[in-house]
Order: sequence, then C-alpha cells, then structure tokens
Amino acid sequence: MTPSRHIRVLIVDDSLVAREMLAQILSSDPEIEVVGMAHDGAEGAEMVERLRPDLVTMDIHMPKMDGLTATERIMAYTPTPILVVSSSVHGEGVGRAFDALSAGALEVVKKPEPRDWEDLERIGKEIIRKVRVLSRVRVITHIRGKRAQMAQGTRTSSAVPLMTSRSLVAIGSSTGGPSALLSVLGRLRADYPMPIVIAQHIADGFVPGLVSWLDGGCALKIVQAAEGEELMAGRAYIAPTGSNTEVSGDRVHFTQPKKGQLYIPSADTLFESVARSCGDRGVGILLTGMGADGAVGLKQLFDVGGFTIAQDEETSTVFGMPKSAIEAGAARKVLAVQDIGAELERLAGLV
Repeated sequence: MTPSRHIRVLIVDDSLVAREMLAQILSSDPEIEVVGMAHDGAEGAEMVERLRPDLVTMDIHMPKMDGLTATERIMAYTPTPILVVSSSVHGEGVGRAFDALSAGALEVVKKPEPRDWEDLERIGKEIIRKVRVLSRVRVITHIRGKRAQMAQGTRTSSAVPLMTSRSLVAIGSSTGGPSALLSVLGRLRADYPMPIVIAQHIADGFVPGLVSWLDGGCALKIVQAAEGEELMAGRAYIAPTGSNTEVSGDRVHFTQPKKGQLYIPSADTLFESVARSCGDRGVGILLTGMGADGAVGLKQLFDVGGFTIAQDEETSTVFGMPKSAIEAGAARKVLAVQDIGAELERLAGLV
C-alpha cells in the first residue's frame, strides 16, 4: 500500500521561539511535514513560490513585510491555504489578522507561547486539526481590491426594542466567515429594522477583535452578545465562544455545548431556537464553512415557514456547510455572498 502523502507546511514567523514551537507541534503529527521556516513575510512569499507547500502558517507582526502584505502577495500570485497564527487578540493587531482573512487567509488561531505551557497540549491539538482540515481547501487567486462601498447613513445609538411583529435574522458561519460577514453586514444601514444574531466558529479569544473589526467596517452596530440581553433592531450580535447561543422571545441566552460537539457556538442550536421562538418571522442564513453545522437547524426553520438562505458554491471559501443545507432542502434561496445583504434589505421592506 502506498503511504499517504505528507501535508507540507511552511512556517512564517519572525520569532525563533515561535517557529520552533510550531515546528515541534506540527512535527508531532506523522502526517505533517514542516518543509521550511521563514523569518518575515517577504521571505515567506518567496518560499511559497519555490516550495509550493500545502499550507502556510502566517504571523501578522513581522519586520520587512508583515503577514497581511505577505498574505495579499501569496494569494495574488501563488494561492495557498493560509492559517493566521497570531498572538494579537486585542487592539489594532487583531484587526490586521482579520484583514488577512479578507485578503484570502482561511482562519486565525492563537499563537502558542511559552507562558501557555499548561494549555499547550490543547492549543497544539487545535493547530494540528486546523492544518489537517485547511490544507485540503482549494483556494483561488484573491487579488484584494477596494472594500465595497458601505451603506450610507449615520450611526445611531438609539436602538429600538424588538417588537413581536418584527423578524429576526440568524447567521451561521465558519471558515471564511469573517470576510463573508463583512460583505453581508457592510451592505446594511445603521437603522436596519431587524436584530441579527451570529454564530461564527472562531478560536477562543478572537471574538472581541472580530466585533471591533466588523464594527469598523459597517454602518450597523456590531456587539458581542451578553446573557439575557434584549435584542435590538439596528444591531448585530456576535455569539461568544465556549457556549451555544439561543434566542428566546426578545432575549439571547447561552447554553452548555452538547457532549462531543465539535463546533462551538453551534449554528444548528441557534437556528433551532429561532424556529421555536420566531417561527415564520425568522430569517436564517448559512454562510461558508467546513462540515455540516447549521444544516439541520436551518431545515427546522425552513419547515416552520422561516426564510432561509445559503451562500452559493462560487463565493464560498469552503462549501461544506451551505452545501449540506442545500442538499437537505433547507434553503429557499441560494445566493452569492455579495447579494445576501440586498436580499436582507428586501426582506426588511427597504427596497
């Protein structure tokens, strides 16, 4: 029997300690081979062209050429799956990590550091899992252009409570989700008349940065959801990591993940709660992502008369989650990501 081909990984990081830690973690898996290590983005981009790895782990803050610029160059000339490995989970640094996702990187995880020794095994297993999954993603040339023009309108802090006659929008997303969310939410005006609740699969610690990054690119107010919070129109609520998020009436609640649950927060759990609480007033959207999370819940929402949308294959970074929903007959519409915002405007009676 012919042995399976190794997953060839290039590590790009300006820290010798970080490079060695990542190499040690990845080399512990017999199916992963570290084929090179670069100390800045310029060297990394050159080595990608020369070595043609299956995946690149990319730091963000580096001299000479940072990780964002290197990601843009790689995705424009030698498209390769990129996993951003960043120690920045707050402030400007995490914003640049999410900018790298817009430029074509697939996901972001926390960089292992010496002070994380008590949690190093868990972090290492998560990095290996991401590498094994993302190395199989077929990426395309991604030349970054100007960000789509955002919806006009001045922000307002006077959000209004959710009324029983109003609908609610629930969104599930995973790999490629941050960029897709920006495309969808960036289209909506500040006084959009429905609250939006989002379950995005993302590494622990990165939700505040995702909220800040999206908030800076949208007229709509983006916030992190809080237990028992009253849902307001004109706001999008990002679910925290570590628990599932559910809607009950005009409130948001957190519940414990099910035993063995792989993706937290669960898009299925969110959609199922919207089906129970909102019925045919609910709107469910399933965006890009690996696996099948969200398909079952979206079908429940579809079955009670809710309006359901799945992102199409052409614009999905990974078509797993939307494909599962479409095959289950859970999507009333299948739309390109750039058209979903306009559909939400139509559903709200704004066009």
